[in-house]
Amino acid sequence: MKKTFLFIYQWIIAIPLLCLLTVLTALVTIIGSTVGNSNFWGYYPGKYWSRIICSFFFIPVEVTGREHIKPNTSYIFVANHQGAFDIFLLYGYLNHNFKWMMKPELRSLPFVGKACQAAGHIYVDNTSPRKVVETLNEAKKRLQNGVSVIIFPEAERTLDGKMHRFKSGAFQLAKHLDIPIIPLTIEGPYMIMKRHTYNVHPNPMKLTIHQAIYLNKNSAHPEHDLRDQAYQSIASRLSE
Repeated sequence: MKKTFLFIYQWIIAIPLLCLLTVLTALVTIIGSTVGNSNFWGYYPGKYWSRIICSFFFIPVEVTGREHIKPNTSYIFVANHQGAFDIFLLYGYLNHNFKWMMKPELRSLPFVGKACQAAGHIYVDNTSPRKVVETLNEAKKRLQNGVSVIIFPEAERTLDGKMHRFKSGAFQLAKHLDIPIIPLTIEGPYMIMKRHTYNVHPNPMKLTIHQAIYLNKNSAHPEHDLRDQAYQSIASRLSE
């Protein structure tokens, strides 16, 4: 009975409201970022949109480690990628202004793609060395005045709930810009909506914010050290 109620509720009420709120949030972001400060309008509408969505789907959220984030300081946040609800967890509950680093194909999403572009989120283009340099320069411009970036170094959502190998892009960026890494452990979104499924199963989400990791300039391969330390930090809080 409970499962039937939840199924009807999410498809008749929650998902239509999610779509409506997404369009409204995108429009507010586009207009606000065009006429005002994109750091403000590119963050706060998305933050409250995410919190409302979590409430609609009855998803409790727990966050620990916020003391590891210094105000007005820029970081590169790296997180494991469990599912679609990672977006709502980070946007809604990290409580630190940031830009997403995202796949260029997301640019084509109706309303959302234009909103992300207006907000100053960074589309990563690895098609040529010149495009990589352009992405690095774009990130450098965004990482100012305490604004940070978030990267999923696995590059895609997990299929089996386990954390997989990290790609090196986030850590090369940290080396290039000499900006500290903060690892983030995400727990719960995989059980809420697994990849290639669309039904939402209410489940608690937990975000653990770890201590910042700084570049070791004496290392022969500092980006590899950052990657290994970040992976170990995130893995340390994941349940089996």
